[in-house]
Amino acid sequence: MDQLSAMRAYRSIVESGSFTKAAERLDTSHTSLSRQLAQLEAHLGVRLLNRNSRGLTTTEAGAHYYRDCIDILERLDAAQQRLSGDAAQPSGVLRLSLPHAIGALELAQWLPGFMQRHPRIDLDLSCDDRMVDLIKGGFDMAIRVSGPLADSGLVARELAVSERVLVAAPQYIAQHGLPRAVADLREHQLLTYAGDGAALQLSSPHGDDGSVSTGERLRLDSIVALHAAVMAGQGIAALTYLTVHGDLAAGRLLRVLPQHDAGRRHYFALYPHARALPAKVRAFTEFMRAHYAAVRQGAG
Repeated sequence: MDQLSAMRAYRSIVESGSFTKAAERLDTSHTSLSRQLAQLEAHLGVRLLNRNSRGLTTTEAGAHYYRDCIDILERLDAAQQRLSGDAAQPSGVLRLSLPHAIGALELAQWLPGFMQRHPRIDLDLSCDDRMVDLIKGGFDMAIRVSGPLADSGLVARELAVSERVLVAAPQYIAQHGLPRAVADLREHQLLTYAGDGAALQLSSPHGDDGSVSTGERLRLDSIVALHAAVMAGQGIAALTYLTVHGDLAAGRLLRVLPQHDAGRRHYFALYPHARALPAKVRAFTEFMRAHYAAVRQGAG
């Protein structure tokens, strides 16, 4: 038995959730994977997987062995990359989970630069606002935008922090006027993202603080849809500066109460584990950190 090959097969089975998908991923057959798993379990003297009508689950021993497989295989891959020079030229397919906002509203700002800088990395992007299971989904990493990150068992690295800014389309301001104080917002149409709650908390260095009800006429569960509604002149909304800086620079959106703080959002890179990150993952992480830093510097 080729133990390294069997370990790669076992890892692929766990991450794919089925023998059929794992076989497609490794370009082999269901029969070959079943044989490798049986030989591996016999060699180790333990059962690694439970199989039933609902699918596959790891046993307790199998879950521990899966984590060991990741550590061993990725250390081996990293060593081979260093010897072959691939660490200087990251390569391979990078499977990413992104929020819709980064995929739809920010993609044009960073994708061309990344593809030009890393011609040997192929991107496989999945846009989903849910916190997907990185291992079962076969993802190398994810980016998420949130408040302080809850403990999820994932490894997190902060890419950027962005203030939320109040914005409106020029046609909305022309029709309804420009608010000059927090109290003025009560006479305006405030749109909201469903995950933000029913009130907008604002503060300023001058003590002009306040809480304003939002979403009374329009509440959306998608940042992309919220952005579209603001662009269509339907009201005022709080969006991260990193999402709308291009619209502000082009005059497609205008700042409302720019002296006020509407909170902050953290941009995180998430990984299933921290050890021996592949060069392609490190390359994307560092590129995005530099991209967001450049946007922030331009704001200053």
